[in-house]
Amino acid sequence: MRTEGIAEQFRRHPTVKAEVDDGYRGLAIEFPGQVFAPPKKPKGADDDAPLTERYGWREMKRRQSSRRICVEHANAEHRQWRPLQRYTGRRETYGETHRAVAGLVSDRAARRPTRHKPSTELVPVRPAAC
Repeated sequence: MRTEGIAEQFRRHPTVKAEVDDGYRGLAIEFPGQVFAPPKKPKGADDDAPLTERYGWREMKRRQSSRRICVEHANAEHRQWRPLQRYTGRRETYGETHRAVAGLVSDRAARRPTRHKPSTELVPVRPAAC
């Protein structure tokens, strides 16, 4: 987190907000109004904590997971493409490769049927080849 400059970006852009997993709890402590981590498990949550506290913790964790799952799936879809699984090319060309895969993922998502009507129309990055 420190070597990648994530904390510095939050300092520079105070209006940016992020939801993170347990591994970034320190970032959530450092930037309480910007970074939101899942709640800590209550002390004695196994047996000693009141039932309402245990259920409340579980429900808060479930809600946060529900908000993050679409992002996690989008990130995972990029990694399923073979060129990004074990990228062995030059570091300078990784960005270009990642953008190309992101365009393909976006096009695939735009063509994917949905169960509900989307609030905005998804548009492919480039026109479909006929």
